[in-house]
Amino acid sequence: QVQLVESGGGLVQPGGSLRLSCAASGSIFSGNIMGWYRQAPGKERELVGQITSGGSTNYADSVKGRFTISRDNAKNTVYLQMNSLKPEDTAVYYCNFLSTRFGLDIWGKGTLVTVSS
Repeated sequence: QVQLVESGGGLVQPGGSLRLSCAASGSIFSGNIMGWYRQAPGKERELVGQITSGGSTNYADSVKGRFTISRDNAKNTVYLQMNSLKPEDTAVYYCNFLSTRFGLDIWGKGTLVTVSS
């Protein structure tokens, strides 16, 4: 069983930066996709970015050029570097572990990011 623990959320001013971390533990299968999603007040959960075990990435258009997703396979950890933050980035950010090969779709409990002056 894979378990995810997010960290790094908090309050940041507009234009500032923040880095989120998600540590995966348990039985980690190869060929997985880890990602970050977010849910803002009054909105549905949306994709922020994903990264494969091989390092391929994709991002939502709203964060391209500002956010960078990366992973350290040795540490089973995925990161989300968030730069040039905007108030509309305020949301609960969730880590996701996906393995369609093994039928796993696991979520962390989320970490709150608030962008405000």
